[in-house]
Amino acid sequence: MKHAGLYITDHKQTYSEAGLDQSKLWPTGTLCITIAANIADTAILGFDACFPDSVIGFIADESKADTRFVKYLFDATIQQQIQQFTQGAAQDNLSQEKLLSIEFLLPGVNEQRRIADILSAYDDLIENNQQRMALLEDSARQLYREWFIRLRFPGHEHTRITNGVPEGWKRKVLRDLCQEIRETVSPESIDQDTPYIGLEHMPRRSISLSEWGRAEQVTSSKHRFHEGEILFGKIRPYFHKVGIAFIDGVASSDAIVIRPLDLKVHGLVLMTVSSDPFVAVTAQTMREGSKMPRADWKQMQEYPVALPPDGLLGSFASQIQSIVEQLKTLSFANQKLRAARDLLLPRLMSGEISA
Repeated sequence: MKHAGLYITDHKQTYSEAGLDQSKLWPTGTLCITIAANIADTAILGFDACFPDSVIGFIADESKADTRFVKYLFDATIQQQIQQFTQGAAQDNLSQEKLLSIEFLLPGVNEQRRIADILSAYDDLIENNQQRMALLEDSARQLYREWFIRLRFPGHEHTRITNGVPEGWKRKVLRDLCQEIRETVSPESIDQDTPYIGLEHMPRRSISLSEWGRAEQVTSSKHRFHEGEILFGKIRPYFHKVGIAFIDGVASSDAIVIRPLDLKVHGLVLMTVSSDPFVAVTAQTMREGSKMPRADWKQMQEYPVALPPDGLLGSFASQIQSIVEQLKTLSFANQKLRAARDLLLPRLMSGEISA
């Protein structure tokens, strides 16, 4: 839901018939509202689905409310009210009773629809950009798999391969190409407007960190990172979250910050640590911690990497860098679209701008 946009359009798991019998199947068009973890995140079901008890379903009375408008209202205003109920608790959560007690201004349903039509046009543009980003990321993965997993790189037909390494390539480990950066900063030294990337901002199976918040509510020490560095979620629920930062900022202390040694190996490092084989090996070697297993950089840095000759490496780097630059452009475009959309809602509701 955190990364769904206006509609939820995909899923990761399914129920068996026995599981479905113990759950509730919510219809397409249901507004999903989280009441734990990322409080009051919202998205509309694009298909019939079940969800856990950490999510509340809202089905609009069409004579009184437009589901899209209610979703935008949550994002722009109600979410801030809800924080008053949850701040200071040992674990953030929102009961259905508290949710139902919130009061807010609501225009007539026809006005809601007109406003939702305007705002959803922004979400359509955001969704189009996200689809383009997904295609770009897939092309980067396919290129990496073709050259470094299947070893079908340019000229492979005339290259001898010995023990899995092409002639002219070098056997390396990850620490030969990059280093872990541990620049810890205390909350009092972080400006409130500093971009903040928590594990909740890191999408699954992505190579671009295209969303971030602000550090205004940061209360504990964080890791500072810089544009171009790579973040890797190191605790078990998030170890498959990997991405390149498009900005300078601070990150969760449960993220590993990785800095490639130079631009020439940047694309190779990015694609290696976001690859399925690397994630699988990391999962198998996670060190048991006091609360939950964690990835250990001392083990991760020994991951074997085949390094091609400079000419081939440069060709791969330029192609990956071109994709990264396009991802960055689309990411910033979406940030601007979201900001413009959220600024429009109160102005449309107040009548400052006519719907």
